[in-house]
Amino acid sequence: MIRKIAILMTIVILLLSLSGCFAGSKDETDSPAGLFLGIWHGWIAPFALILEIFNHKIRIYEVHNRGFLYDLGFYMAIIAGFGGLALSRRKKNKK
Repeated sequence: MIRKIAILMTIVILLLSLSGCFAGSKDETDSPAGLFLGIWHGWIAPFALILEIFNHKIRIYEVHNRGFLYDLGFYMAIIAGFGGLALSRRKKNKK
């Protein structure tokens, strides 16, 4: 039980430390977001949705992006994240 709490706290601290990489937080004069930022934004999309309630500058999707590569990374992360939830469920034994 203590190990699960430690792992959860580590994940939360890591996500909070990387929260500066939310979509919409970068200046448009920077280079456009590419594949890897698309993957990152897809992974943190649920958290960005919640934080967007409190800070209107945070977005789920980066508008200033490279196009197909960003979209590919974003959707790969979204699909992998929600598909992973289905894999983590325990199957009931049918008797």
